[in-house]
Amino acid sequence: MKEIIAEYVEDLGKELTAAEKSIIRRVAVLTIQLEKLETRFAEDPTVGERTLDLYNRTAGNLGRLLERLGIKRKEKPALTLEAYLKAKADAR
Repeated sequence: MKEIIAEYVEDLGKELTAAEKSIIRRVAVLTIQLEKLETRFAEDPTVGERTLDLYNRTAGNLGRLLERLGIKRKEKPALTLEAYLKAKADAR
């Protein structure tokens, strides 16, 4: 949890308010819970709809908390066809 908190503090790159610190702690908890659920999905093919619903709601709450902090997903630039083919060739 400390690692996750440190990463978000670094992402923000500023002196944090008590409220921001509180949100970051909750973000860390939700991140860990989502990772635990992802492990369950990978290991147990019988995981039911209730667990999937919990995962979806938790992920949505995490997204809202990140928005409150001003942390946004950065889109990767689209690869050109030439760059894609070069990356595939280089991977071989």
